[in-house]
Amino acid sequence: MNFLIFRNITVKPFIILSFLIPFAVYMLTLAPSVTFFDSGEFLTAGASLGSAHSPGYPLFLMYVKSFTWLPFGNIAFRVNVATAVSSSLACLVVYVLTTSLLKKETLLQDSRFNLIAVELAGLAAAVSFGVTPRLWLQSNHDKPYPLLAFITAIIFYLLLQWQEKYREGDERPSYVYVCTFLAGLAMAVHQTIVLLLPAWFLMIVLTDWRMVKRAKELVLATAFALVGFSVHLYLPLRALSNPLLNWGDTKTVQQFLWHFLRKGYPSDPPLRDAALLWAQIRAFNVSREFTWLGAALALIGLVYLWRRNRTVVVAYLVSVVVFLLVIVGYFNTPMEVIFLTEEFFTPLYLFTAVIIGVGLFSILNYAVRSARLPERIGTPVYGVVAVLFFSLPTALCAVNYFENDQHDNYIAFDYASNSLRSLSQNAIMFTWGDSGAFPLWYLQGIERMREDVDLPHTPHLVFPWYLDSLPRVFKDSNLRKYDISSLGPEAALRIAVTENLGIRPVFIDFSTRYSVEFSSFLPTQRGIVYSIRKLNEPSGLPDISLWGNYSSRGIIEKLSFLDLDTGKAIMIYANGYLEEGEQLAAIGRFQDAVKMLQLAELISPEMRASVDQIRMRFGLRR
Repeated sequence: MNFLIFRNITVKPFIILSFLIPFAVYMLTLAPSVTFFDSGEFLTAGASLGSAHSPGYPLFLMYVKSFTWLPFGNIAFRVNVATAVSSSLACLVVYVLTTSLLKKETLLQDSRFNLIAVELAGLAAAVSFGVTPRLWLQSNHDKPYPLLAFITAIIFYLLLQWQEKYREGDERPSYVYVCTFLAGLAMAVHQTIVLLLPAWFLMIVLTDWRMVKRAKELVLATAFALVGFSVHLYLPLRALSNPLLNWGDTKTVQQFLWHFLRKGYPSDPPLRDAALLWAQIRAFNVSREFTWLGAALALIGLVYLWRRNRTVVVAYLVSVVVFLLVIVGYFNTPMEVIFLTEEFFTPLYLFTAVIIGVGLFSILNYAVRSARLPERIGTPVYGVVAVLFFSLPTALCAVNYFENDQHDNYIAFDYASNSLRSLSQNAIMFTWGDSGAFPLWYLQGIERMREDVDLPHTPHLVFPWYLDSLPRVFKDSNLRKYDISSLGPEAALRIAVTENLGIRPVFIDFSTRYSVEFSSFLPTQRGIVYSIRKLNEPSGLPDISLWGNYSSRGIIEKLSFLDLDTGKAIMIYANGYLEEGEQLAAIGRFQDAVKMLQLAELISPEMRASVDQIRMRFGLRR
């Protein structure tokens, strides 16, 4: 293949700025450590070159691993930088795509003005995409979607180059082979790449339908796709080394397919009514990401492109339809986790930003032709164009900055470290819920905190591969004698607690405390976690000294950024103070009780009614 993919791209200030401006914004707002959701898991799997949750994300993990060798910051910060880089690269390709679509457009005879107008449109599109709430949120901590968006944008660019060469009479199937290789490779970042295949196929067919009839080219394209897909061999190869996080233990073909096909996830869809359907559809929301002005510019850009390159418009619209049909129609996502599917649309928002850039240029085109400007353009006109183009990204940045600023977000780190501080030596703590477990995995596995304790994740107790990963707890467990997959996690938890109670200190986290009903054991509060004791075992007096050892940054003085699990963590602190205050009041320690109740109300004003009930019951002052 004797061609240079990016030979039409020269290093200019605008292309550099299309990377540097978003990257500077992300670094200013970057999370300094582990966050909630999948963060702790990705950090642990990436730093240890292990396997993350299904389908494993091998390419993403290898990508972030290279950033763990940076000579500054903790491992979490370095991996967060990796995501900021991939997001900035995606913005750079937005610039490249926009300028590629507009490079043959002519406004005036002034070639310098034409060139700068095109580059300003590309830069405005890149920065607009960079400061959308969805991408910005993903860019501040470890997420695979920006890397996926970058690869999909490269594929789209190569198809445009192939299309241009074909129309010039120069057939270059090698471009398509590289595209299929990258598509196979991107499967190791996120499987939603397959939703873009129909659009890319249409771009090829609408340009040269005979290509799909040539057996040699089809075989070569398939072969390149398989070569790209072969990066998944990382999973069984790394599983043989038993890495720190070995989700699915993909040593065998059966376990690999179980992992790759996501067999470990529940498959019962919710009953769908009109409200749920509308919420699912609104997961893709251009006006929320780019404002209504951006949505209008996208429509203008589609109309402008329809007259110049209809295959691009068809590919974009088909992509939107396919994403909605599969994600909304097939997935039928429950209401409480729709926010997770919103991230799947990141590649579509990238292409939307490109179309918005075209829309900005088309408005300028109309304005220039209507104003009848002189052939030589003066400096004031350039200033007006810059204001016109950068009004949208400036407004988006101003609107979204506060909500996406995570530079002081230590809540997940502190929540996990405080939980570990609460545990006795050689303890076992059962967790329930990804956000409660994953930061603990990172702190223990990567930051090497409290390696004396074991942290079983209750929903995983039904998987034999997970029991194998914790030999200290489950090597001779009775769970291996039962069909644990049919027992369910709650029954498995009760068996595991029974086996270990009296041998090692047993704890559960807040989510387990309020997710499982214990009839044979009593949970006793110990800060933000709970120790498990037998029914006839004395509980002892409340120990409030733990609270003084806690680090609670961002709990009382709220962060600007509050996602679902960050808000839940804050509520757990407030509930802990509330419960402690009630217990202290019950044994007559009224002064300490008043302080605890005040803290509960300060952290969570929503608990005021519950706090007032306790005060009234014990006759406490406010």
